[in-house]
Amino acid sequence: MPTLPDDDEWLFPERRAIGDRIRITRLRQDRTQESVFLAARLSRSSYQAIEAGSVDVRVGTLMKIARVLGVHVTDLLRG
Repeated sequence: MPTLPDDDEWLFPERRAIGDRIRITRLRQDRTQESVFLAARLSRSSYQAIEAGSVDVRVGTLMKIARVLGVHVTDLLRG
């Protein structure tokens, strides 16, 4: 089984990519951040941090965002 690096540096680009996919999906639907975070029952700051890729996001939260955007959660996870 492959081993992971000792540091978490590899997480940063992955989180950023997920945030980018959320933002791109939202913009393609011509939606505002506010419409998404309100519908998903998230705070503005939490949602902005998720789109920015600056926080680790829980699976349940990703599922809420995916549902609001009308996509499957895997669409937000895979590149």
